[in-house]
Amino acid sequence: MHVWDWSVFFNNLVHPAILTGLWTTIWLTLLTLLLAIVLGTVVALVGRIDSFLARGFYQGYVAFFRATPLLVQLVFLYSALPQMGIRLSVIEAAIIGLMLSESPYVAEIVRSSLSAVPTAQWEASKAIGMRPLSIMRWIIFPQALRIAVPPLGNEFVRQLKNTSLVSVISMTELFRATDNLTQTNFRVLEALSVATIYYLGVTAIWTLLQNAFERRNSKWFADAGAPKAETLKTAAAV
Repeated sequence: MHVWDWSVFFNNLVHPAILTGLWTTIWLTLLTLLLAIVLGTVVALVGRIDSFLARGFYQGYVAFFRATPLLVQLVFLYSALPQMGIRLSVIEAAIIGLMLSESPYVAEIVRSSLSAVPTAQWEASKAIGMRPLSIMRWIIFPQALRIAVPPLGNEFVRQLKNTSLVSVISMTELFRATDNLTQTNFRVLEALSVATIYYLGVTAIWTLLQNAFERRNSKWFADAGAPKAETLKTAAAV
């Protein structure tokens, strides 16, 4: 048997099972990251409440899910919960597990981004009579978003790699599809090379999109700040 077979490699590159697994990996990454952003933002906002219980909940939530391996969480959701009368399908367990595992990292990003906005912004907004929800929506969140975009974009890459772990609960994403294929033709090297190329390709495309969005994001904030700067110059001249 040859060490490398180009015909097997090119066949695997366009194999329907591999392409289906690739699509599963992509939508699973995007969906669970979006859900984690929503959940993580809520957890971060709870952690900002000036209450011992709120801060305790935030610290406990983040510590628990960051300290527990994702593999253990997935197996617990899929295999242990049925003993408690809760049965989740493979897809449900994968989505919930990936969301919960990622949410504390998002919560830390959101919390630190909100904390990076100067408190003077909040105090000045209150001084002109704005309500807390309006301040958060129109003043604090837009500035925090600019800070949070780069680290949140990086979380996509981490989540993309995490999806390979759902193969342990029999969800057929890219890695499991690759593994299934190797059990039929026993060509491990070519199959894993194809999987590696697809992982690298998706990461490279996302990096280009993220860089483009960050440049546009920076330009938008610069343009938005320009009128304010002109107003201040005019006021100073008067």
